[in-house]
Amino acid sequence: MSNRTYSLERNTKETQIALTFSVDGDGKGEIDTPVPFLNHMLDAFSRHGLFDLTVKAAGDTEIDDHHTTEDVGICLGQAILHALGDKKGIKRYGNGFVPMDETLAQVAIDLSNRPHLEFRAEFPSPKVGTFDTELVHEFFWKLALEARMNLHVIVHYGRNTHHMIEAIFKAFARALDEATMIDPRVKGVPSTKGML
Repeated sequence: MSNRTYSLERNTKETQIALTFSVDGDGKGEIDTPVPFLNHMLDAFSRHGLFDLTVKAAGDTEIDDHHTTEDVGICLGQAILHALGDKKGIKRYGNGFVPMDETLAQVAIDLSNRPHLEFRAEFPSPKVGTFDTELVHEFFWKLALEARMNLHVIVHYGRNTHHMIEAIFKAFARALDEATMIDPRVKGVPSTKGML
């Protein structure tokens, strides 16, 4: 199997990001952004999906965390897309349930080359610490768009906003891990179209 890894840099007037993503990793996260809660979530994603992820980011967080969070989502989505290459032999679909105390989150993925996000989560609090919880939707929408994946995020129930968001990131990690797995029974690309 080829080395399913991709590195990129994205520099704008708002953010400067260097990111490396490895599908077949050990769960090592080296995350350094000026958004502490995002760091925590990306570390959980890396660890629970067994992906290796390095992110070095700077951004205009003196305004707010929006640009940095959104642009990291863009970069991670692009890295996922390119790391998977032609997608030959992958399972394509993934589904992850993660309970976290009172919360149950589910994420379903189709690496379909048809980007779509369904986001069924309502957070009780507008902030976790200084982090605006509306940015979770923004992150996953941009990631789904750039990774060209069909992504469904559902929080079935929960009361604690931190638990709800963390369960989403962990469920996303598990679903993506399943979808990107190589299945020896799959010959070529898992699509009747012959391409993804």
